[in-house]
Parts: sequence; structure tokens; C-alpha cells
Amino acid sequence: MKNEKIVVSKTAHYRRLKSFRTSAALKLTTLMLVVAATTGATAQTFTTFDAPGAGTGAYEGTFGGGINPAGVIAGYYIDAGTALHGFVRAANGKITTFNVKKAGAGGSQGTGGGDINKAGVIAGFYIDAGNVRHGYVRAANGTITTFNVKKAGTGANQGTLGGAINTAGVIAGSYIDAGNVHHGYVRAANGTITTFDAPGAGTGSGQGTLGCCIGGGINKAGVIAGFYVDAGNVRHGYVRAANGTITTFDPPGAGTGAYEGTFGGGINPAGAIAGYYLDAGYVVHGLLRTP
Repeated sequence: MKNEKIVVSKTAHYRRLKSFRTSAALKLTTLMLVVAATTGATAQTFTTFDAPGAGTGAYEGTFGGGINPAGVIAGYYIDAGTALHGFVRAANGKITTFNVKKAGAGGSQGTGGGDINKAGVIAGFYIDAGNVRHGYVRAANGTITTFNVKKAGTGANQGTLGGAINTAGVIAGSYIDAGNVHHGYVRAANGTITTFDAPGAGTGSGQGTLGCCIGGGINKAGVIAGFYVDAGNVRHGYVRAANGTITTFDPPGAGTGAYEGTFGGGINPAGAIAGYYLDAGYVVHGLLRTP
């Protein structure tokens, strides 16, 4: 996302991403070798897949996203023209692809995947021909409903971002206004949208409150976990209760410089939050915050 850059160069970003993925791949290979050396009772099974139409070039292909209790996966794929398309993979392996009608067909445009709940309802976002973001909800029968937060900007790289969805069909996400500032929102199952900002969130371009489509989640009780960016571009975690009360947090050791700090992540039914933080040396560490 244009307003959430940590590295200024696209080339540098790709190099860092490639390096990260290579390192992750080596670690995964090591893990698989260790697992293979154990007894069959503890062996892990991996199933790989590719969506029909997925590109085979660098940074193209299939991106798995959310998974529900039935094993149904929601995600998106990038084709050879770098356009995005949504998909649903059933537990039996059958893949259904889909596109929002108003989604753009150019590079970096199209239909992004998202989270999926127990009922098979998907929450995501799409990018139109003008590079504006919009939210969508896809029912299990394939019906798609689009939506926008009223205060969302209508310029390129602005708009509404779909996020996480819980069992009640409540969606938590974020939107970018005309000044390129981020704000959180909650969309009830009936379509009512409530916006919010975490205490201490910055009001400059690229700052503000980021909801669940980037590093966050919502549980059955409607409790949201996410992060915000302050005026100094430092990240901090937050928890928003169903009644709207927001509590901010940072683990010991989190950095206090620009682009350092805390990233709130997924939240379970008990209210435990999993995320990560960057220390003063930009080293990444996992975190678990109990209720």
C-alpha cells in the first residue's frame, strides 16, 4: 500500500522481500527435515496448490489467506499481467475464482482476497481502474456486496480496505481518507459502519489507525486487535472492546524510533493477541498478549 511504505524504493522492497522469503524457505526446509526425522505420529502434512490462471513470474502466483473451521480457504492470486483475482478453495481442494464487477483489470488492480468465517462469508477489498480501494463481502453462495466508508478518500491509493470477519458477520478494517490518513472501522452484519481512531494516532500522511486488513483481527465477541502509527511514525498495538473502549499497548523492548514498535495481530475467542514488534535495531520479535 502506497501510504504504508517502510522502504522508499520498490526495487529495494523486492530485494528485501526476496531475501526474507529465501531465509524463510531455508528455515522451513530445516524444519521439514527435523520433522521427517521424527516418528510418523508427529510428521506434518503439507498440501500445496495454485489457483487456475495464477501467473508464474516473479511475485506472481497464489496467496492463501484466511481459513475457517471447515478447512475452506479464501485468498487471491496475481496473474501474468499482475492483476489480482479472488479465490475460494473448498476442503476437497476444488478452487473457485471470482472478481468484483467494478474491479480494475490493470496491473496491481483487481479483487483482493481476505478473511473467511465459519459460514463461508468472505471479507476483502478490490481496487478499481482508478486505483481506489473498496470493501466487499462475498456470501457463501457467491453473492457479492460492495461498500465504502463515507469518509474514505476517492483518490488513487485511498478508499476502504476490507479486513477480518467474525462468526457474526462483523467486519473490522481500515480506510484511508483524502489526506492519506488511516482510520479504523467496524461494519455490522446489517451494513452499519462505525469509524474509530486509537488514542495517540498520528494525523499525517501514512499515519493513523490501521484495522484488521493489515496486522489485526476480530473475535466472536467483537473485540478488535490492530495497531496505529503515531506522529513520529512509531507503531503501537491496540485492543478495541465491543463497546468501543480502546486500550493501547507496547511490549518491553519495542523500539521507539520511526518504523519501529508494536504490530497487533490475530485475536482468539479468549482475547489473547498474537503479533510482533520491532526493536531499536529493527529486529522482529513475536509477541503474545494475554487478555
